[in-house]
Amino acid sequence: MRWTGSDGFEADDDAARVDVDMVHRFLSTSYWAAGIPREVVARSIEGSLNMGVYAADGSMVAFARAVTDRATFAWIADVFVVPEHRGHGLGKFVVSTLLDHPELKGLRRFMLATADAHELYRSYGFTELEDTTRTMAIRKDAADLYGAH
Repeated sequence: MRWTGSDGFEADDDAARVDVDMVHRFLSTSYWAAGIPREVVARSIEGSLNMGVYAADGSMVAFARAVTDRATFAWIADVFVVPEHRGHGLGKFVVSTLLDHPELKGLRRFMLATADAHELYRSYGFTELEDTTRTMAIRKDAADLYGAH
């Protein structure tokens, strides 16, 4: 499916259109996935509901994905806008189109983790967990898994 935004930007959920190399370049230097190998990024895209945002020339300028069963739960991950296109509402555009996707309607829970975009996500209704004693995780740093880069 495709959505049209302002200034000629388009959101598209077609995984075949995702610029895997660009997503890898961004994620491999991000605070949450530093050093992640390209093949891991490619697998993560294959297993997710993806949303790319594309400029009028077809270049990918923003990305987000949902890891989901498409019935009850989704984890929002890898949300970013490339630096040269920030400040134009594309972060909101990519998150809005992903959360409004027909395959995510009626889910009981959306979750995500962020170090720097709390206010953006609060505007969509995300809140901190009220009872963290019920939430558990196994956490492995990308540097431990893929080596320092």
